[in-house]
This record gives sequence, C-alpha cells and structure tokens, in this order.
Amino acid sequence: MPAAKTSYVCLSCRVSYKQCYDPWRERTCPRCAGALMYAGSAFAAPPKRDRAAWRALTVLLNAGVGFHKSCCGGPGYRPRTLREVRERMAYARRTGEPAATALRRVDLP
Repeated sequence: MPAAKTSYVCLSCRVSYKQCYDPWRERTCPRCAGALMYAGSAFAAPPKRDRAAWRALTVLLNAGVGFHKSCCGGPGYRPRTLREVRERMAYARRTGEPAATALRRVDLP
C-alpha cells in the first residue's frame, strides 16, 4: 500500500500539491521555486481566483493552524473569510489567547 499523501501549499502561486509526508525534506514550488508550506491531510484548497480566501489561509498557516484529520474525520472549524480572521485575531489580542487557538474557535464569547 502506498504511503498516505498530504497537502503542501504555495501561497504566492495559490496552488496546492499532494505529496508523501516527510518532515525532513524541504519542498519547493515547481512554478516559482518558493518554499511550500505543510497544510495537512484534510486540506481543501480554495479556488485560485478567491483572493480573500487565500489571504485568510495565509494567516492560518502562518499562525501554525493546520488541517489535520481528527478522530471524527475532519480538521474542525477554520475561518474562511477575512472578516472571521480579523474578529478572531482581535479577540486573541484582547484576551491574550494564542492566535492559533483563537483562530480555531467556532464562536467567540
């Protein structure tokens, strides 16, 4: 059985690639030769033309929020719009909660 594949993303080209997971190997984008970011096995890329979704995804990945499968089958809640990202980042600054934790919140108190 072949090894499971996971997603790697080039944020500047707005593309994703499924490749075998190897934490020691650095991945490069075949289009721009930039570094690919590890996104996780449950990642679904937004459409290339949806710039707002890619900007939200950039914030998520740079904050360390990945898209990993859980025991229930999916990665859980992730914000999809810039408005949702801004709300959660403001909440994190206001409360002192880590950004990665605030970005995973379904509802803000």
